This record gives sequence, C-alpha cells and structure tokens, in this order.
Amino acid sequence: MSPKAILAGGSGLLGRALARKLIELGWEVVILTRSPQEIDTTGREVLWNGETGGAWTAELEGATALVNFAGRSINCVFTLDNCREILDSRVKAVRALGKAVAKCKKPPAVWVQCSATGYYGTHGLGLCDEETFGGQGFLAEVCFQWEEAFNLVELTATRRVVLRLGVVLDLKGGVYPSLARLTKRFLGGTAGSGQQGISWVHSWDAVEVFVRAIERPEMTGSYNVCAPEPVTNADFMRAMRHSLIRPWVPPAPAFVVRWVAREWMQTDPQLVLGGRSCTPARLLELGFSFKFPELAGALSDLAKW
Repeated sequence: MSPKAILAGGSGLLGRALARKLIELGWEVVILTRSPQEIDTTGREVLWNGETGGAWTAELEGATALVNFAGRSINCVFTLDNCREILDSRVKAVRALGKAVAKCKKPPAVWVQCSATGYYGTHGLGLCDEETFGGQGFLAEVCFQWEEAFNLVELTATRRVVLRLGVVLDLKGGVYPSLARLTKRFLGGTAGSGQQGISWVHSWDAVEVFVRAIERPEMTGSYNVCAPEPVTNADFMRAMRHSLIRPWVPPAPAFVVRWVAREWMQTDPQLVLGGRSCTPARLLELGFSFKFPELAGALSDLAKW
C-alpha cells in the first residue's frame, strides 16, 4: 500500500508542486480544499472549509503525513478586514486539524506545519537563524500565533515540523511573475532604500525540503526554508535586471513604491519595503544541499522558461 499524504490547503502553487513530487515518488495524495476539482493530476481533492470538522476528517486516519498550507494569501493590502482573515484562516485551520488528529486511532506519523520567515519581523540587522527571537509587526504576530496554535495541539504519536518559508520564487506564481513584468518594462529599480533583506528560495528547493521533512524522522522543530545567501532588495533587483537583460534604472522612492504597491499591484507596501535576512542553519546542519544556493542561478533558471 502506498504511503498517504494529506495536504490541507494544498491547492496553491507550492501545495500543487509538492503533490506532483510525492505522486512521482509513489505516494497517494489527498488535497483538502474549499473548491475541489473532479479531475486533477495532482491528487484526489476533498472538500473542507478550514474551520470545522466534516467528512474530510476520515482521510487523516492512518495517513503517513499531514502537511498544512492553509491560510489566506498575504498578497493583499493590509486592511483591518484582510488582516483579520489572514490571521483567522491560519489559526482556525490548525485548530480544526488538531481536533481531527486527536480523534484518530492511528494519527499521521508526521505533521509538517507551514510558517514564514516573517516570524522574525520585517526590519532589523544581522542574519536570523532558528534561534533568533520573533520580531515585531503584523506579519511577525501572524507567524507567532500560527506557530503557537500548532504548538498547543496535543500530539502524542505525531512528529512535529515547522517550516518557515522565505520568498518562494516560481515562474507560475508568487512574487516572481510580477517583478519580472516590471523589470521587462524597465521598471525594475531598487525599492526605497534597497537595504531591506530578502530571504528567498527557489520552489524546487522548497519542495525538496518538504519531502525531506516528511521522510526524515530526525527532522523535528523549526527550520528556515530559504537559500543560504540572502540578499538586499538592491541586489535582488540588480540580479533580476541582469537575468532579463535590462539596463540599470533609477531607484523608486518609498512614497512611489507605496502608491504602486497599493494602486497597481494590489498588495501591501510593507511586503516590498520591509524584509529580513535569514539563514537555513538547521537545514545546513542536516547536510541539505540546495540546487539553487545563489540568486543568479535561481533567476537564470526561471528566466530561461
């Protein structure tokens, strides 16, 4: 019998990529989603609302792994209502999954819980590793409460892993397509001061980390999922221009970035003007080898498609 993985909220970019990888490795994949599709090549889909129990809870019985991606995207303007939905969607999903796991006679052997490097805040100097204290600000608070809800779930027979994701670079979604469009239109300049840190990771490496977290019993606790060489915004945009063969352009002042972010990109300015440099210290200690350890190689791989 094939091992079975449950991907809660797994219908997004990274969830689909992980589903495809697991299926290649011979796993049965079940995606818990608010909008199930009848036919899909990335696993069987089951309806859930991310808040309450239902028929989906039976899928957890005897499963090998549970991976929780659930949570509203942060790619929006941080209005009061949006902030409430971002936080509530994460905490409620963890609690719903926790209640379902508690009722299993044979619970999943491992629960991999998503978080983000936003845990460390969006401002500050120095590299953040997994021992660094949590930071300040909305995103840090969301990550703290997200992880706290997970830590409060009683798991007596399930291994816990928290993956704090950096900025995932992928051709099909996330920040890369938007930045590539701007850069191709000769608008790929430094944002604000340009000194804000960007802890990035190629989606290929991110998926490999998830697989490692699922399959390796020695992985427990929290891990930063980002390349070993974080960069500043200025360095990132310089590398973007180089990969897409575009010349230098003047930097965009912070007030311009704020307007463009809200009015054109429909996202919050702090996602562009804030940032933090992180290192995947615990992954490196495990001997994890990144396929794309340097930004130039990652952007070159994406640009060629």
